[in-house]
Amino acid sequence: MPNRPEAAPKRRRGRPRASESANRREQIVAAAADEFAERGYDGATMRGIASRAGVDPALLHHYFGTKSDLFGATVRAPIRPDLELPKILAGPREEIGASIVRFLLTALDDPVVQKRTVLIIRSAVGNKTTTPLMSGFLQHEVLRKVVDALDVPDAELRASLMGSQIAGLIVARYILKLPGVADAGIDELVDLVGPTLQRYLVN
Repeated sequence: MPNRPEAAPKRRRGRPRASESANRREQIVAAAADEFAERGYDGATMRGIASRAGVDPALLHHYFGTKSDLFGATVRAPIRPDLELPKILAGPREEIGASIVRFLLTALDDPVVQKRTVLIIRSAVGNKTTTPLMSGFLQHEVLRKVVDALDVPDAELRASLMGSQIAGLIVARYILKLPGVADAGIDELVDLVGPTLQRYLVN
């Protein structure tokens, strides 16, 4: 009898090829970018993004976890304050202000992280699409965590003041490169700015 050609090995179910996985991730990120741009951070939903991408919503959670994780991947966020801030707020209460400043400056002094962060800030400020998008993310995923952690009636004001202080520091040091602020060491800025955040958040 003639030899039959060998059948191609069957792939296991549920184990997509690496190329298929990469393509699906890119497909989801592209859909997420469109959904966030059209609906803002608040209005975009994982289900809506999945529908736009033509995939099951469970796949978004499999690849990215939460909406904030997917947003981070979409904008290629170099740092995730929404993940780090709860850890700091859960730490020693007397060190919260200093810890926040140290975390940000240590992360942003890395040239790659700094370059990407500056690019995101520049593109977000004054842009009718990206400004509300970034604002929505920061309000719901960063400042909201601070508000929930503070047991005071004016928690929202305090959290916003913290955000304004940090934003000003980042712009002054890494974008405007103001003399003194741009040249100061991390320890020096932690000592100077940390107490201000501590007063906003705790005292």
